Amino acid sequence: MAEQSKVTFIITRQDGPESTPYEETFEIPYRQNMNVISALMEIRQNPVNNKGENTTPVMWDMNCLEEVCGACSMVINGTARQSCAALVDQLEQPIRLEPMSTFPVVRDLIVDRERMFDALKQVKAWIPIDGTHDLGPGPRMPENKRQWAYELSKCMTCGVCLEACPNVNDNSNFIGPAAISQARLFNAHPTGEMNASDRLNGLMEDGGIDGCGNSQNCVQVCPKGIPLTTSIAAMNRATNIQAFKNFFGSDQAL
Repeated sequence: MAEQSKVTFIITRQDGPESTPYEETFEIPYRQNMNVISALMEIRQNPVNNKGENTTPVMWDMNCLEEVCGACSMVINGTARQSCAALVDQLEQPIRLEPMSTFPVVRDLIVDRERMFDALKQVKAWIPIDGTHDLGPGPRMPENKRQWAYELSKCMTCGVCLEACPNVNDNSNFIGPAAISQARLFNAHPTGEMNASDRLNGLMEDGGIDGCGNSQNCVQVCPKGIPLTTSIAAMNRATNIQAFKNFFGSDQAL
């Protein structure tokens, strides 16, 4: 790559949510240690395609630029990943950039990840602590439990696991592996476990954990290495126990 003077990008573009997608090719000067984001910035500064035609700047989403926020997810050479962590030197040319197909396109490479945030609402992925300050410190989490819970907390709602999951599509309302794992995270918290039954019941609603086909694609593509399939298995067991408790009229959580 260092011997080449140009880098070629083939970008799938779309002017709006209802517009027809099309491809546009750009060539930019090669620089060592470029990532996809810096290449897109180069294109934005001089939006001229490889035919020499002036065009509109390519639109994409980004924020932290250090693989923490999850905003810059896109499909790069056929694989959904974070564009801030995708180094040009490690990518085969021409480099193809596409929006994730699981989510509605807003414009160009920007997608609407609202379904992920709706899924977090469905499983109540938070800890209700309003009004508890005067009660003093809450219970402490054992260190061994805290360590594996920290691994689950790395989720950045990037959407890559949903893009890889065959059960997340236009014909399904499956909430996806990220929300299931977050339910496990908050149920493991000493305070959060007091509302564990609410989260488990959320997982048993339409589009919940029953929609998982156990393809295990999610755990292979997660940029944070989160043990998603382990979480799904744990929540499968927990929801089954919760279902028995619901049937027999017990309101106690797992």
